[in-house]
Amino acid sequence: MKKEWASVWISLVIIIILILIPTGFESKSQEAAGDRVAAQVLSVNNDLIIDTGLVRSGEQSCQVEILQGQYKGEVFDGINMLNGSLEQDKIFEAGDLALVLISHRDNEVIAVSMIDHYRLHLELILLVAFFVLLILFAGPMGLRAILSFVLTILTIWKVLVPLFLKGGNPILIGGLFTLFLTVMVIALVYGFSRRWLAAVSGVTIGLIIMALAGIWSVNNIKIHGAVMAFSESLLYSGYQYLSLTSIFTASIFIGAAGAVIDLAVDITSAVYEVAEKRPDLSWRELTKSGAQVGRAAMGTLTTTLLLAYSGGFISLLMVFMAQGTPLINILNYKYVAAELIHTLVGSFGLVAVAPLTSLTAGCFLARKQSGNKEKIVP
Repeated sequence: MKKEWASVWISLVIIIILILIPTGFESKSQEAAGDRVAAQVLSVNNDLIIDTGLVRSGEQSCQVEILQGQYKGEVFDGINMLNGSLEQDKIFEAGDLALVLISHRDNEVIAVSMIDHYRLHLELILLVAFFVLLILFAGPMGLRAILSFVLTILTIWKVLVPLFLKGGNPILIGGLFTLFLTVMVIALVYGFSRRWLAAVSGVTIGLIIMALAGIWSVNNIKIHGAVMAFSESLLYSGYQYLSLTSIFTASIFIGAAGAVIDLAVDITSAVYEVAEKRPDLSWRELTKSGAQVGRAAMGTLTTTLLLAYSGGFISLLMVFMAQGTPLINILNYKYVAAELIHTLVGSFGLVAVAPLTSLTAGCFLARKQSGNKEKIVP
């Protein structure tokens, strides 16, 4: 086995293990009895919908043809309940594809409920297109990027979320989660080499600083974890024992980990290239070169974090401006303060990782200065 492919095989083994292990919450899915299948909407009846301005309530009746499962080809009347929420309600039209829940007992259909529009096939097309473009552009590195993508999704769904739900310490779990992904993602880029060691060392120290900054910020600025979307619904679902504030704190450094890893890899790659072209440079000179790259990258990555976190709040900012809300009020609202914490603590991580990675890359990638100079281990 070639040394540089060790990380690929390890990632594949971990992915297979993650696919096979249970989350511990499979029984919850079994309790929600019924078949969830795709269906074609043949016709709709909107007579029982009540329009009150922009709000629609009541129910919509849909005639649907089942496209999957044991009832494939059969036609049923489905009910779409409206709750008066533009955010959550959906309206179907003839020709739409829908995801429906068929409730049945002893092979007799009791009811058909309209869950939502069926989007799985379109999402799959986007995913496949993304993977194809990635492989065409990046080649073997694109395959490694796909492994990293799949590994991250599976780790979140099979490890992070179940451990959070079981009441584990969110900050500790979140820290170990980000550390694990840091190790594996960077290994898929560099293999287990000196470059990997340099980048992981810088990111690890930066994540610790970011976690401490997040804990201090949340505790002193007094942000409750209920600012997270759907968090109250989680409590009302029987998980009152969860510490939403700790989960929110963990989400801060989990959310910024990607940008931090990206910056560390950029600096490490730059320092490695400089060391390859100028093997006579000392670790101090290589560190300075890495710091120059870090300074340039920090300017754009900090803005990237700001845009990533604020992009989902455009409508909220429009409401503030439309209502003439004073700026001092806006900055003191807890959900605005929560996003500021996300952005600023993530920026703390970037500021910390840049010099630290420059230093570790300079130390690990410089040729030894004793006797005959050794070649850099790639």
